[in-house]
Amino acid sequence: MKKSVSVIIPNFNGKALLEEYLPYTLSAMENADTPYEIIVVDDASTDDSVDFLRARYPWIIVVQNEKNSGFSYSCNQGLHAARHELVLFLNSDVKLTPDYFTHQWKYFEQGDTFGVMGKILEMDSQKIEVAARSLKNVGLKFKTNKLFYQRGDNGQTPTAFLSGANALIDAEKMRTLGGFDEIFSPYYSEDLDLGLRAWRLGWKCYYEHQSTCYHRGSFTTKTQCLKKQVKQIYFRNRFMVHAIHLETHMLPFWFVQVVFLELLPKLLMGQFWYLKSYMSFIGQLDAIHSSKEKFSHLMKARNRQMSIFDIQKQVKKNLPKKKLVWL
Repeated sequence: MKKSVSVIIPNFNGKALLEEYLPYTLSAMENADTPYEIIVVDDASTDDSVDFLRARYPWIIVVQNEKNSGFSYSCNQGLHAARHELVLFLNSDVKLTPDYFTHQWKYFEQGDTFGVMGKILEMDSQKIEVAARSLKNVGLKFKTNKLFYQRGDNGQTPTAFLSGANALIDAEKMRTLGGFDEIFSPYYSEDLDLGLRAWRLGWKCYYEHQSTCYHRGSFTTKTQCLKKQVKQIYFRNRFMVHAIHLETHMLPFWFVQVVFLELLPKLLMGQFWYLKSYMSFIGQLDAIHSSKEKFSHLMKARNRQMSIFDIQKQVKKNLPKKKLVWL
């Protein structure tokens, strides 16, 4: 059961990437043999990305942000413009294989599917960079750095969240969630937050090991941002995910765990950038409260009570341990 697809590609100074990888996206969409459109959201690039697209691909929809606003905002602008049943959020440095969509349509025959992502291989080494992700907690801190997949091709593999680099998502459900939460701008953890919200509303995220693509690897953040700045944003946003998704009565205990088991040890080791991450997080508490309240109202409207701990159990449920390969 094929569905129509809107491909949404955020772009910032990525003319060279678009030139190299867009042809592979077009090939995969043509092979999919379904109605589609491609939307490139330009995040106030200073290179000639837009001129290149208009000259080479005049039929591609180009949305231009007035100012540089980050990944979440750009994806949401693409979502507003999208006209089809599914949306594929695709990084500009991702190379799709010709049969990328072949094994993904089956997931959308199920009414509770939120989305599916394929296997991401590193461009040079061809090692698996992204597969299904599990949730693991240490106290009240959750980690998602454990990757796995199932042997064979019959099982459907749930994943805690979908990578924003290649997520094929039900457009209606995405709009119900309000898109990506722009509190995470400019980048990182917005896809984790989205996946958690989807699961908590009763929708499922899947990983398809037979769908393969290749990733050049954080090209924009590596070329446009300072390494220390990237780390600060990454950890700030991880703090925000916890503050949004942990139950309110757990938050005081979580704060104690963060301060005494993470913040203070890092300060003693001279890692003062971590304090900047924490203080930036504290500065966002009002916005975090607003995000938490907004989602709480959505949960109540849909009569849902699933917690982040329930997601952890559901992702593990019915996974045949003998068939799992951990990376």
